[in-house]
Order: sequence, then structure tokens, then C-alpha cells
Amino acid sequence: MRSMLAATLMIVSATGLAAAQTPSGTVQGVKPKPVATTPIRPALQTPAETAKSMAQGEREAIQSDLAWTGDYNGVINGEASDRMVAAIKAFQNNHGAKPTGVLNPQERAQLAEAARKLQGNVGWKLISDPVTGARLGVPGKLVPQQTSDANGSKWASSTGTIQIVLARRKEAGASIAKLADQEKKEPGRKVTYSAVRPDFFVLSGTQGLKKFYTRGAFKDAEIRILTVLYDQATEGTMEPVVIAMSSAFNPFPSGAPAGPPPRKKVEYATGVIVSDDGAILTDRDAVDGCQTIVVAGHGNADLAATDKEHDLALLRIYGARGLKPLALGSGAAKASVDLTGIADPQSQGGGAVVSVSKASVTPTGSAGGLALSPAPGLGFSGAPARDADRKFAGIALLRPPVMAGAVNGAAAPQAALVDADIVRKFLATNKIQPETDAAADAKASVVRVICVRK
Repeated sequence: MRSMLAATLMIVSATGLAAAQTPSGTVQGVKPKPVATTPIRPALQTPAETAKSMAQGEREAIQSDLAWTGDYNGVINGEASDRMVAAIKAFQNNHGAKPTGVLNPQERAQLAEAARKLQGNVGWKLISDPVTGARLGVPGKLVPQQTSDANGSKWASSTGTIQIVLARRKEAGASIAKLADQEKKEPGRKVTYSAVRPDFFVLSGTQGLKKFYTRGAFKDAEIRILTVLYDQATEGTMEPVVIAMSSAFNPFPSGAPAGPPPRKKVEYATGVIVSDDGAILTDRDAVDGCQTIVVAGHGNADLAATDKEHDLALLRIYGARGLKPLALGSGAAKASVDLTGIADPQSQGGGAVVSVSKASVTPTGSAGGLALSPAPGLGFSGAPARDADRKFAGIALLRPPVMAGAVNGAAAPQAALVDADIVRKFLATNKIQPETDAAADAKASVVRVICVRK
């Protein structure tokens, strides 16, 4: 091998520089023909493929939010379907964006905010029926009147235009097909859609002057049927609600309940000292329904005022000394902030250490909403945010994800930022003049807020 290599080198040297520069297979002095080449382009990922790469819980959340905005009409199951992609494009079209079928971070935040507002408008809550234990979603603001008896529960609007009935009964030898046929024959019903599956059935159509939706299931000789009746004049409001109710309905729940977990008996949040005479600002939801509110190190606190629109609460403690209010002077949310809070004791071995968490701020595109990413840990709800110049930027709110249907596995919480101007206006309404030259160290101005429920 070495002798062959040496011979080759000698031949190349003898031919001269010109020959060495002549391409193989060509005649010296004749210009070679150009070789046609085809550029190789990487395959582009389709919107459906992009959706498939997401976590199951995130796909379900997107479908749920799209259902609330009226862009998606289908089962909320996390399937990366053409219907889901078409719904994303419809949402993008409706909001003046390019219909790519893939949500960028700003569009995703905008969609979540839009769905959250619609849910808030109708008072959407996931509950367990006190009679049957079934899990369902109820638009509490639309149907504030509730009655229950041994046969189930009923929710209704004050005028009867919207009615929700969860009925139960015992029936030996029942079957899903038989139940569906019985429901079809209810007086005045005209069925326009029917689906019968091994474990449930769905019917919808008109019943007299109302529209109706019915979903039923059968297990261990017990039948449970959810029926929604609503005037056709309310169709625009009720259609996304009905889709959400269908997905959320779990007639025979087992194991972990669908949707967000029930409120804990004891919950922790962060409070911000805003005056030296005992005024503390925190998250309204964190102190909602508390039998007792305690500020660690200072004793019981009174709930002095709330802002339901922006989820702010003002607490009062009395007889405190040496409080160091946080400076709340001119400042606004920027691209990133530092959150100063006290994490849940379970995440710090029972401790109460004040720590700092960094987050990016993203406009949601609706009503000046702001999203925080990543969400801080439990206990940080109510934490103050400060920008890179150490100026007050707002208050962090931490929420569990709200989905129309059941969630498989744990989903990440969602976080929002209440802008500094909104906070200052809330305090001014309650006759608190924000400090502008106060404690430079935000850690000295936060306290742990403890809510004790029944």
C-alpha cells in the first residue's frame, strides 16, 4: 500500500501544476459543462405534526379554549385533528393574524385570556353534584337557582330560559341503546343529532321552543343523564357552554376528580406591605372563602376591600410595628420581572424563606392582560413584581389551568400580572397613598398570608 501511494504522488508531481488543476474526465483546454444540481430542502412540519409534538394536556387546553371562543366544535380529547387545526386558523383569522394553524406564544396567551374572560362572564365552575357525586361544569352566573332531591339536581336561570338537569334513577337490564331510544321519545323532542357509543349516548335538537342537549350513561343498574335546555335566543352564549359541559361531564367519577382539585383546607399566598399602619395587598382568590386569614408573624387579618375584576384584595392587621412598605412609585411591566414571594411550605421543607423568581411578561392581546412565564411556584400568588430598574411592575396571580374537560396528568399552573397602574388605582380608591421612597429590599416588604377554610 505504501509503494502504491508513493508512486501516485510521483505521477502527480510529474504532470505539473496545470494538469493537477484539470478536473478528472475532461480534456485540457475544453471548458467542462456545468453539472445540474437540485438543492435539498428540509421537510416542513405540518400544523398537525406540530400539535402532535405537544403534551396531551396542552392540546386539551387549546381545544377547550377554542371551544369557548366559538372556533372549535368537537370532542375535547387532545387529538391533533384537522378540526383542531381548522379551529386554530379560524381563531387567527378572527383576530387579524396569519392563519398558519400553529399558535405562536403571543397568540396562545391571547386565546387563553379570551377563554378565561368568557368563562368568567358565565361563572364557569367545575363541581361535584352533592346528590350523585357526578362531576360537571356549571355556568353559575347563567343558572344561579339550584335545587336538589333524591333524584338529582337542577340549575336554572331566574326566568327559566336556561335549565340544567342532572337526573338519576335505578333501572335493571338497561342498555345505552335502549336509553337513547327512550330519550328520543320525550314529548316535543325533534332530534337532529344522535351518537350512541358503548359507554354513553348523546342527543341534541329542539324540544318545543327550546334547544336541548342530552348526554347519558349507565353503570351498576344506575342511570345518570345530563340535559341542557335553553331558549334559541341564548344560542350564541350557550353553544360554547354546552360543548364545555359535554366534555366536563363525568357521570361516574373514580380516582382523581376531573378538572382542578378542590380547594385545600389551608392555603398559602404572598402579601405585600403597602403602608406602615398594617395595610397588606394580596391575591383576592387566595383569601376567598376563608374562615380565618392569618398574616404570619402578625396574627389575624381582616379583609378590608376587594377588586373582583382584577382579583386584588386588601387586608388589615392591627397593632403591628416596624412594617416596611414596598415602594410603588412610577413603573410599569417590561419584558422581564423579578417576583419576590414566599413559596408554599411543602416545597421548602416547612420553611418560610423569601425567594426571588424570574419571569417573562407577555401581553395577552385583550384588555391589557399580561401573562407570566414560567409560572412561579405555589405560594407566590400575590407576590410583587419589579423590573430590571427595581421599579414596581405589578402583582402576580397564580391559577390552576381551567379546562372544559378532564385532564390526564398534572398540568402546569398559569400566571398573570396585574399591572402597576391598576394596583395603584385600587389602593387610591381605598385611600392608601403608595409609598415612593420605602424599603429598597423587596424581601423586607413581603409576608406570608395563610387562609384557613372550613
